[in-house]
Amino acid sequence: MNNNYESHAISRRSFLKASGVVGAAGILAACGGNSGSSSTAASSGATSAPNTTGATPLTDACAEKAIKLVSENLRRAVANGSDIHAREGMCYAQYLAGMAFNNASLGHVHAMAHQLGGFYDLPHGECNAILLPHVCEYNLISSRRRFGRIAKLLGERVDGLSPTDASQAAIKAIRILSKDVGIPEGLIALGKKYGKSNAQIILRWHIQAGNIVIP
Repeated sequence: MNNNYESHAISRRSFLKASGVVGAAGILAACGGNSGSSSTAASSGATSAPNTTGATPLTDACAEKAIKLVSENLRRAVANGSDIHAREGMCYAQYLAGMAFNNASLGHVHAMAHQLGGFYDLPHGECNAILLPHVCEYNLISSRRRFGRIAKLLGERVDGLSPTDASQAAIKAIRILSKDVGIPEGLIALGKKYGKSNAQIILRWHIQAGNIVIP
């Protein structure tokens, strides 16, 4: 990969203006239509940040507010591109999520999403959304109570549930949110959506890894 990748691929500034993205349709609103930043990547970042070793009360506060704003506004922003209040809510969600994960750092979701986007030219937001519930399930063993809190922020009723059941409710809510805004269910479906066959993906992987491919 080009050594200048980061300087070209990662923005140094982001201008949040809800009116600037009014009218962006469907999946664009979910994955790239809000202020040039991925809404589903913001959701992933907000969910990942509280579960890193760098999390603090300050980053948790930003992440939790971002999760709540995503839960309240993302579906509306995708369903109605002219809903200025939903767009504004998502602008705040992205900003707060950025404050959380820029200080607490991220984890496996974003690490793998960057590889998928770089190797296969797939949208970062959609890669994040697909990977998020799987990584969350892997992380449950170390932070069930945190995921129970995330479930509540996503609108799930978890009062009276055990930590295990509450944390599973968070995973379910994440999957439902992704489905509601049109995210493909898995990586194979995502590849097909953008016209990439399994053979093309395997071939490109071998070429970029420096391996010899025998037809």
